[in-house]
Amino acid sequence: MSDDHEPPTDEPDTAADTAADEAIADVEGQLSALFNRVRSNWRDYAASVHPELQPAGYKILGHLVRQGPAHAGVLAEQLHTDKSVISRQVRLMEQLGLVESTADASDGRARVLVATPLAVEKVTAIRRTNQAKFYELLRTWPEDDIRKFAELLGRLTI
Repeated sequence: MSDDHEPPTDEPDTAADTAADEAIADVEGQLSALFNRVRSNWRDYAASVHPELQPAGYKILGHLVRQGPAHAGVLAEQLHTDKSVISRQVRLMEQLGLVESTADASDGRARVLVATPLAVEKVTAIRRTNQAKFYELLRTWPEDDIRKFAELLGRLTI
């Protein structure tokens, strides 16, 4: 039996494939730049909340402020983070007065994490400033571009 087919390669088959691959590489590069910016912002935001707070702590704290009280395991799942990272950060945030751990009313063995009023105040102030900057930037775009951007981002969040 003869093999009439070439083995598959990673090379594009057509000029259209090549152009699409280049466009995808551009998207990947822009997403990488965006993620780098977000990580840098988390570092700055964390320092604004408390000089000892780490970026991962800010991410957790921001989630608690936005979503409300949560169990550590739920936080780890929702933030796609190892539970040990959550535990270390929560211990630090408790020492800094940013998070409190209380007994779960439905299961006294479980602990629920809650952002303190100080944490809520600081994170809310940071968010307010960021939101104002974001709105200012996007308001310079045509409405159709904003709607299309939101649609395209939604397609990526699968």
